[in-house]
Amino acid sequence: MQVFSDIEEFRNRTGDGVKTAVAIGKFDGIHKGHRRLIEEITSCKEQGIGSLVFTFKSPIGDFFTKERSKVLSTEKEKISLLEEMGVDYLYLMKVNKESVSYAPEYFVKDVLCQGLGAAMIAAGCDLSFGRGGEGDMALVNRMAGELSFEARMIPHVMYKGNKISSTLIREAVLAGRMEEVGEMLSRPYSIEGEITYGRQLGRTIDMPTANVIPEDDKLLPPFGVYFSRVTVGDETYRGLTNVGIKPTVSDEDKVCVETYIYGLDRDIYGKHMSVGLLHFVRPEMRFPNIEMLKKQMHDDSIKGISYFEKTEKI
Repeated sequence: MQVFSDIEEFRNRTGDGVKTAVAIGKFDGIHKGHRRLIEEITSCKEQGIGSLVFTFKSPIGDFFTKERSKVLSTEKEKISLLEEMGVDYLYLMKVNKESVSYAPEYFVKDVLCQGLGAAMIAAGCDLSFGRGGEGDMALVNRMAGELSFEARMIPHVMYKGNKISSTLIREAVLAGRMEEVGEMLSRPYSIEGEITYGRQLGRTIDMPTANVIPEDDKLLPPFGVYFSRVTVGDETYRGLTNVGIKPTVSDEDKVCVETYIYGLDRDIYGKHMSVGLLHFVRPEMRFPNIEMLKKQMHDDSIKGISYFEKTEKI
């Protein structure tokens, strides 16, 4: 997948004759609704039309609030997920004074059609874009005839009577309802990064752990212990993960995602790890001493074995 943030660079690298099927959206989390959009644009490959996801390099709201909000998927995660799904091009629009002031008609004609070669534009029925969010699917449909592109409106994907959205998923993450999050995403909610050295306390109790420091803008669930699915390279393992600051053994406020990986007996420091959170077990706790922490960790690991045996039989 090729990634761009500049129209001229896109034209130079793809050529003037390129035709694309464009999906527009925020694509935070890449949930089931987003996947439906992506299926729509990748289906055009048989016609020689490349699939292009158009989204934003940073949340638009951050430009107006001057704050950095938390996201369901970081830029690295977004790129990885879209590449796995077979998307040809990802366009990350820079959010600045100029781009947030685009007239909707200019955005469709000059940016999408002339700039990115849109032969088809797909979006959800609640699409809004351009200056003040004035653009919508009605405008896209009107301009489709004028500019000779195809417009496709994708209906909402529902979950338990509610429209699946990044906002709904964010609420579930913050409440620790990881099963619901996993169903709406079609995959476990994951935190990724390079495995780093920690205090190595786990080695002293036969429960060595692998540590990942989440990116600053990653939305985290409540601090606590989770059953998890861990991927290192091409291998997947069962895991027991603590998300938090480890108050029993550290006085720092540095957040860490620390995972005991069942059955792993080799050195994986420095490798990339993805930790998919499956089920919230208990809140993070400060124990009076290390011995009580060790006992709780062992109890949690035994519960984990039972959890995985039950869920993997379903």
